[in-house]
Amino acid sequence: MGLSGPMIWWPVDFCEQLAAAGFFVIRYDNRDVGRSFRGTGRVTRNDLVKAFLGRPVAAPYSISDMAGDGIALLDHLGIAKANICGMSMGGMIVQTMAIEHPDRVLSVTSVMSTTGSRRVGWQSPKLLPRLLKSPGRGRDAYADATADFWKLIGSPAFPEDPEIVRQKAYDTFDRGLSASGVLRQMMAILTQPNRTVALASLPMPTTVIHGLADKMVHVSGGKATAKATGAELVLIEGMGHDLPRQIWPKVIGSIRATADRA
Repeated sequence: MGLSGPMIWWPVDFCEQLAAAGFFVIRYDNRDVGRSFRGTGRVTRNDLVKAFLGRPVAAPYSISDMAGDGIALLDHLGIAKANICGMSMGGMIVQTMAIEHPDRVLSVTSVMSTTGSRRVGWQSPKLLPRLLKSPGRGRDAYADATADFWKLIGSPAFPEDPEIVRQKAYDTFDRGLSASGVLRQMMAILTQPNRTVALASLPMPTTVIHGLADKMVHVSGGKATAKATGAELVLIEGMGHDLPRQIWPKVIGSIRATADRA
């Protein structure tokens, strides 16, 4: 899953539909979110601004470290190879898993993500101040902040019920929220390398899915990823930076078709 997102951001019924399509589904909390361990190292908002501007900064961990977490989980479960799918930061993670551990990856589906190049996949300038803003204290403050942010990044063609968004926020808060952990994840994203050249060497089937209305990761990031890998590119009109139920059949169908090519 993506920035600050625990595994429950992959909805249970979405996972059940993947299982019905023939998959054994594994979802997990990335480091620093949900019930996973909390990293160490302090990242300030000033550090993030420096990283955003391309200035040298120290990151507590990298996207490569997070990719290693995914491989370690496969090791723990005794799974030699898997079809992997990631959204947003999760897309960066699965791309890196495929680059650094190609023998463990059967296929890759990268959703609303990018290559790490600063020339593509940029954010709307309106979003950075909101990302750096503290959500406040407590469940209600977090739910309010999430609902406001969702209005900016959600799919305009598939608007989510505000009450569903708030309940997702409450569930996220209850599962385990770390404001400092989210800043560490943001730093990993901002200091990631440009994977464009490395992506060209991927031997496994790859599909890229991206929304044409994505304000969090511009569609140029998805197009660049597909161009680098020679992947199947699936562009969805009216899709923002979320996973609305209306597009689940297309996403699940794409994951299934990509795995079948393997």
